Amino acid sequence: MDRLPSWIRQHLAAIRAVIVLTVVLGGIYPLVVTGVAQALFHSNANGQIISKNGTDVGSAIVGQNFTDKDGNAIAKYFQSRPSAAGDGYDMLSTAASNLGPEDVVDTLPVPGAKDDEGNPDTGSQSLLTQVCARSKAIGELDGVSGARPYCTADGVGAVLKVFPAVGTPTRAVSVNQACPAAPFIAEYQGVKVECGKPGEDYSAGRTVPVRGDAPAPAVPADAVTASGSGLDPNISVAYADVQAPRVAKERGLDVAKVKSLIADNTTGRALGFMGEPAVNVLQLNLALDALNAGQ
Repeated sequence: MDRLPSWIRQHLAAIRAVIVLTVVLGGIYPLVVTGVAQALFHSNANGQIISKNGTDVGSAIVGQNFTDKDGNAIAKYFQSRPSAAGDGYDMLSTAASNLGPEDVVDTLPVPGAKDDEGNPDTGSQSLLTQVCARSKAIGELDGVSGARPYCTADGVGAVLKVFPAVGTPTRAVSVNQACPAAPFIAEYQGVKVECGKPGEDYSAGRTVPVRGDAPAPAVPADAVTASGSGLDPNISVAYADVQAPRVAKERGLDVAKVKSLIADNTTGRALGFMGEPAVNVLQLNLALDALNAGQ
């Protein structure tokens, strides 16, 4: 071995390292981790799969949508929180939207324009408008007020671009309301507010979110924001309570009975002090189906 050139010795050492690391990290380590997981966390490690009539219908630890083929909420089911994972609860695309609280200005779609793939331009919604649109839709579905601070009545972010950026305003544009929509306020500091024109560049203006006079939201925060993973199987008790009257009406049940099922499917804080109580949506909906089937 000592007679081999140095470059060959280096390559042999590298090959040995690859073999050893492959065996340790690609074989022994995964087997040990899998064994420990199966021994200590058997149910979680296997996905906590839930079956109904012999058919797997989901997981207790991964959320799913309860919508029809067009994406509309099925009224007899409790709805999950929004998901930014792919088209919703896609385990191969688990992710957050990565949009922050300062993301308040939409990109309005330009009529007749197409993207690089030839599809119609759909623009993009800011995080604020997504929250506003979801709150409005939930309010209409569940018969509560979907109004929120910083949201317009038509469900977009109540945001102005004011010109010039510094000094006395001479122009104000409701940038999230595409013309010919009527701006959510008529004037800003004595200046008439314009509707937004798709394709126009408003970046030079000062961004001014307008809180408005909406009361405290009736729609809880988890109903309008996605989780960090996009796979959260739970909703808050507050969001479940908002949906209870609608589900009870659709199923012909007493609201008190539905709320009793909510309580049965509510878990407490993790370790007794972390987070908030949560309701598992799949388990709750399966309990409702079982109750209706037994009537």
